[in-house]
Amino acid sequence: MHILRFSDICAQGKASGQRVFIRADLNVPQDDNGNITEDTRIRASIPCIQMALDAGAAVMVTSHLGRPTEGEFKPADSLAPVAKRMSELMGREIPVVPNWVDGVAVQPGQLVMLENCRLNKGEKKNNPELGQKMAQLCDIYVNDAFGTAHRAEGTTYGIAEYAKIACAGPLLSAEIDAITKALAAPKRPLVAIVAGSKVSTKLTILQSLSANVDGLIVGGGIANTFMLAAGLKIGKSLAEPDLLDQAKAVIASMKARGAEVPIPTDVVVAKNFAPDAVATVKQATDVADDDMILDIGPETAAKLAAQLMAAGTIVWNGPVGVFEFDQFAGGTKAIAKAIAESSAFSIAGGGDTLAAIAKYGIEKDVGYISTGGGAFLEVLEGKTLPAFEILQKRAA
Repeated sequence: MHILRFSDICAQGKASGQRVFIRADLNVPQDDNGNITEDTRIRASIPCIQMALDAGAAVMVTSHLGRPTEGEFKPADSLAPVAKRMSELMGREIPVVPNWVDGVAVQPGQLVMLENCRLNKGEKKNNPELGQKMAQLCDIYVNDAFGTAHRAEGTTYGIAEYAKIACAGPLLSAEIDAITKALAAPKRPLVAIVAGSKVSTKLTILQSLSANVDGLIVGGGIANTFMLAAGLKIGKSLAEPDLLDQAKAVIASMKARGAEVPIPTDVVVAKNFAPDAVATVKQATDVADDDMILDIGPETAAKLAAQLMAAGTIVWNGPVGVFEFDQFAGGTKAIAKAIAESSAFSIAGGGDTLAAIAKYGIEKDVGYISTGGGAFLEVLEGKTLPAFEILQKRAA
């Protein structure tokens, strides 16, 4: 993927004295009093900002926060707590500038935070006039927000159309590199793990991957639907019987390429869904009518782990069981351990996946952990993200 990279522009000395507009993803969780409860995104955004300052640029950074109503400022929508936290981390004052679309005063070596970009009328719908106005604020536009790369909004797309230079920041560049390595030019065999409660929400991902991967591991409620498609009984487990034809088509698509969707041979069941539910391991052929399947069994987990150990590339989205309850966490733990120990390049993304990675402490053993939820899923679906598309167009 050919894009301009901000790091190259800085290395060439072309950012010195320039006005740089950075679209970051600073949409952090807050408690009822507005205190930031988790600051990973702020920390992740600082290298790009520091790069711009070190290059001698006049720096503006903005982000969305929450879901404000355009044109209606409320204190709860302000980026002020974000600026405060970032100023603590960077050891410098960061003023917040309200109503900034018509002009911002910022000098080389200075850093200002532009108030919540979703307060501007026309941001969500990518109003062209807004894009043109914002583009006039800067000499260089930098997109460093992968989390919103799947949305064509004013600060993610419109400004990139009209700015003199439009490029990718280090976070977005790393995301593009990891995705290219995992999906565009993967070291084979390429094994994907797609798990979650419903086939319907990930059907397009399953269909897209089945044409490209060498192994497709399904887990969670999705696996139950595939077990039904394979003619197995699943008791009162979560599944989508109306999507059996689509599941069968994915199995057939893989088979036609000499690949497979491994169907569990043993499972962990319970009579009820609760933290203290009694777990029983059963062969997949022995599931009773009142059983709920809440994890894959140890035999299946060992087979899948062996497949992951032999992989060249692994894409992981979703835990394979109800890993929040320890008695149904064996499958996800085995998968996590195999990914950590495998020599394969691995890329993982999606909220629950990140929670599983944290639970088993394998952050350092995963090749790349994606920062985007919805954006990561759309990449797996084979879609071209708007932010990637416009940056490629501007680099041509």
